[in-house]
Amino acid sequence: MGLHRGTIEVACETFTHLSSGTAARELARDMGSGEIKSPEGLPETPATYDGVSNPIHSKKLGIYFLESDNRRMAFGRGYTGGTTPVDIHGKPIPDLSKTGGWIAALFIFGNEMAERMAYFGLSVNMVAFMFYIMHRPFTSSSNAVNNFLGISQVSSVLGGFLADAYLGRYWTIAIFTTIYLAGLTGITLCATMNIFMPDQGQCDQLSLLLGNCEPAKSWQMLYLNTVLYVTGFGAAGIRPCVSSFGADQFDERGENYKSHLDRFFNFFYLSVTIGAIVAFTLVVYIQMKHGWGSAFGSLAIAMGMSNMLFFIGTPLYRHRLPGGSPLTRVAQVLVAAFQKRKASFSSSELIGLYEVPGKRSAIKGSGKIAHTDDFRCLDKAALQLKEDGVDPSPWRLCTVTQVEEVKILIKLVPIPACTIMLNLILTEYLTLSVQQAYTLNTHLGHLKLPVTSMPVFPCLSIFLILSLYYSVFVPIFRRITGHPRGASQLQRVGIGLAFSILSVAWAAIFERYRRKYAIEHGYEFSFLTPMPNLSAYWLLIQYCLIGIAEVFCIVGLLEFLYEEAPDAMKSIGSAYAALAGGIGCFAASILNSIVKSVTGNPDKRQQSWLSQNINTGRFEYFYWLLTVLSAINFCAFLYSARRYKYRAEQKFGIQEVVTNKQNTPARG
Repeated sequence: MGLHRGTIEVACETFTHLSSGTAARELARDMGSGEIKSPEGLPETPATYDGVSNPIHSKKLGIYFLESDNRRMAFGRGYTGGTTPVDIHGKPIPDLSKTGGWIAALFIFGNEMAERMAYFGLSVNMVAFMFYIMHRPFTSSSNAVNNFLGISQVSSVLGGFLADAYLGRYWTIAIFTTIYLAGLTGITLCATMNIFMPDQGQCDQLSLLLGNCEPAKSWQMLYLNTVLYVTGFGAAGIRPCVSSFGADQFDERGENYKSHLDRFFNFFYLSVTIGAIVAFTLVVYIQMKHGWGSAFGSLAIAMGMSNMLFFIGTPLYRHRLPGGSPLTRVAQVLVAAFQKRKASFSSSELIGLYEVPGKRSAIKGSGKIAHTDDFRCLDKAALQLKEDGVDPSPWRLCTVTQVEEVKILIKLVPIPACTIMLNLILTEYLTLSVQQAYTLNTHLGHLKLPVTSMPVFPCLSIFLILSLYYSVFVPIFRRITGHPRGASQLQRVGIGLAFSILSVAWAAIFERYRRKYAIEHGYEFSFLTPMPNLSAYWLLIQYCLIGIAEVFCIVGLLEFLYEEAPDAMKSIGSAYAALAGGIGCFAASILNSIVKSVTGNPDKRQQSWLSQNINTGRFEYFYWLLTVLSAINFCAFLYSARRYKYRAEQKFGIQEVVTNKQNTPARG
């Protein structure tokens, strides 16, 4: 049955103590009302479990666990558990074989591929567009793009909330992909119509470097930023839902569920990578041959086609019922725990920890969650006292499952928080490595690769690693770790963080060599002039290392959050990863500003480490700073991962407690 130890203990303790005839009659009477009450004097009663006697005051709080049917449900009582898929109308699917699985997942992969293509297409091209077309300084352009990337990821919490609370994942994706398409259309108009751009006449490369080109008017920048942030807002509803909605297509009661889920998240990130590769190659090629309007227009066309593909797959999808507002449930737990902060766990007024009977949860779309001993202060929200009466408010008394939801959300926080540093590095690479590439020879034989296509190499390394993951990496890591899938989710996150340290350390070493070479060969003030004898392909080492880091860290994190999050909060759990990515983008902008203000002094004509002229700046110092911060972050992750305990999927009901009584020896 997978019973929690504390639940078994309450069954043993209660039925042993009630072995006398009078107590048995009391139990039968209480069972008739669906409620098990702890008898008077329970805290002084010794208990036996597996033949070991312990004083009751030292036992887990689970001994007070009870289930009651004597209360109206605020969150959709009577709905099936969180493991039961439904159709788009919220009705149970009679034949699951006709829905879900890999075929349904393919339609979802297509939507994510287009979204990532647009996301990376904007991230790599928008900095150059603002610099060359809108005539904004390079640093302010990169910060604007960083902020766009950050908002598009941080706002994913809103998308996850709407999906889990009201809309469900399908409708959230459907609505926000439409918003995304509207934003991309607006950006295309900005790059196509002259009215939205400053005058491009008499603006050559020298004028750009000297800042003599006519800058974009304030209203033109307002329009560009508006449509850019509308696009970012559209991504907010897609990113936290697509991976979870895809994982929903697999039956968790199936024999190969774990294997399917593991492969799904790898293939999911493979679709992300393919979208990025297309953005860094085909979209860049379109921009060079046909202009900015065609490049951004191709992103809008791809998004429109993916939307059509997503809707075509509608009859195949399996859905999960939204469980009501998760923020309301969290708030109820906090308020109820605060109101009962002075209540004692051994009070004579204590009836027990409150839960509804049977296998169903009081939360729509969720199964029950077993009680744990973490954050005992929150358990007070589920303390049912005699003064609570027959029908207490959910703001005063919450179920154990509702309390455990809040505990899980808190326990999950440190893991995605430790990936913020990796996302900061990825954000810095999108701008800093492009600045490096501008000074290097990007010829590959007779082929000259555009500088804005350089970020394709991390994607190619990711594609290669994901393709070889099961045939090469899993067998190797299985021998090392003994884990059947090569490495646990947290181990994969740790491996990724370790590779990110190696990546920025190599970036610092190479940048020191690149800058020294530029000064020695007379390129100190020609920071947009490529040096013919120094190849840009030295950057491949740091790109490949960060690609490996992404594969292990991000894929492991997505799978970890999906499996560990509560049933009715899967989208919120996935939003944690996007939130970490968004904070990483904002942190990159903040760190850049701090470094510039601390290391630069315009009055003394002292260049900052991140000078627009990369040859007079000290990018290698900045990379070493990232290396140190990454090492500290890695230590914090090791500490958090060591303390974390994977959540066991346990469901229980009052019938299971009664069944356990039959196997419990009575004491005379």
